Amino acid sequence: MSTTHVQERTAESRYAELGARFAPVFAQIAEGAVERENNHVLPFEPVRWLKESGFTALRVPAAHGGDPISHEHLFRLVVELSAADSNVGHLLRSHFSFVETIALQPEDFQLRWFPRVIAGEIFGNAATERGGNALGTTNTKLRQDAGRWLLQGQKYYTTGSIFADWVIVMASTEGVEGRQYAIVRADDPRVRIIDDWDGFGQPLTGTGTAIFDDVVVPGEDIIARKVSSTLEPAFFQLALLSVLAGIGHAALADAAQLVRNRTRTFNTGSGELFRNDPLIQEKVGRIAAAVYAADSIVFAAARDLDAAVDPSLGLDEESAFIRAEIAVQQAHVSVPKLVLDATSEIFDVTGASAVSRGKSLDRHWRNARTVATHNPVTFKARSVGDYYINGTIPTGLHSIGEATDTQEENK
Repeated sequence: MSTTHVQERTAESRYAELGARFAPVFAQIAEGAVERENNHVLPFEPVRWLKESGFTALRVPAAHGGDPISHEHLFRLVVELSAADSNVGHLLRSHFSFVETIALQPEDFQLRWFPRVIAGEIFGNAATERGGNALGTTNTKLRQDAGRWLLQGQKYYTTGSIFADWVIVMASTEGVEGRQYAIVRADDPRVRIIDDWDGFGQPLTGTGTAIFDDVVVPGEDIIARKVSSTLEPAFFQLALLSVLAGIGHAALADAAQLVRNRTRTFNTGSGELFRNDPLIQEKVGRIAAAVYAADSIVFAAARDLDAAVDPSLGLDEESAFIRAEIAVQQAHVSVPKLVLDATSEIFDVTGASAVSRGKSLDRHWRNARTVATHNPVTFKARSVGDYYINGTIPTGLHSIGEATDTQEENK
C-alpha cells in the first residue's frame, strides 16, 4: 500500500473518531430542532452542549493546548451539525473564523485569547450595517477619549452574537487607514444585542441588531482588518456552504422517511407502496446524488484550504490566497443550486400532505435559500471566469456598503 493511501486511511480513521465523539451531541441537538424552529426557541442549550463537548476549540493549535483538526475535518463536522440543526451550524461561523484570526496574530495576543477558546468561550460577529456606510467603510467608529478607546455604532446581521461571550466588531477610526476589529464583551452593559432578524429562514441564528454605546475597548483588543491575500473570506464562505450541505442531508433524511412510512397512493401510479415504486425510488436517488455532489465539492474546497496553509508546499501568500479563494468561489457557484433543488424536490416524493405545517418540510428550502443569499452566486461565477480567461486575481468578499453610480458620474 502506498504512503498516500496510508495517510488517507489515517486521516479517515481520525475523522471516524471525531464523528463518533460528536455524534451523541449532534443527535441530542437534532431531537429538538423542529420544535425550536416552530416555536422560535433560540438554541442556547445546544450551544452550551457544543462548548462543553470541546467542539468550539477544535482548531486551537497544539502549542496552546489544543488538538487541532484539519479544515476538511472541521467542515465535515459542520455539515453533520447542520444536518442536525442548520441554525446551530450557522451561528458558529464567526466563532471558528475568529479562532483562525487569533492564530495569525502576535504571540502575546494568542496567549491571551487561545486559553479562552479552550475554556469554551465563543465569539460572535458584528461586521455589517444595514445601510448608509460607503463600501469599504463603517459608520461604527472607534475614537479616543481621555486615553481610552470608545466604540460607538450599530450593526445588523450579527449572527451568533446573542449566544457569544465576545463580539468581534468591525469599526473605522478617523485618521487610520482601513478598518479594525474591536473585541468587546457581549455582556458589557453598553452592548445591547436584539433578536430582531425577520428573514424567512435560519430564524434562530441570533442574526439581528447589536448596539454599541461608547463601549470601552482596551487598545490590545483592537486589531487591523487585513483585506488582501487573506484566507478569511474563503473560510467564511466555505462555512456557509457546509451549512448548505448539511441542510441537504436533513432534506434527504426526511424524504427517505416520508417514502418509507407512506401507505397512501394514487390510482395514476403503480399501485405499489411508495417505497417500492421505481419512480419514487429514482426521485429519492436523485436527491441523494445532489447531496453527495454538494458534499464532495465542499470537502474538495476544504482540502484546498488545507493545502493553502500547508508549509510543506511552500506557497507564497498570493498563491495560497488564490488556491483557497478560487476553490471556494467555484464551490459557491455549484453547491447552492444542488441543495436548493434537493430541498424543493422533497415535495415530489409524496402528496399534498407534505405541505402540512406540522411536518415543517418547508424549513429546508427556506433555510437553504437564506444561506444561499449571503453572497450572490452571479458575482462568484463572473470572478471565476475572469480568473480562467484573463488571470485576474479574485477578490474575496470583505465589505458590504452603499454603491456609487459611476455611470452617472461619468456623464
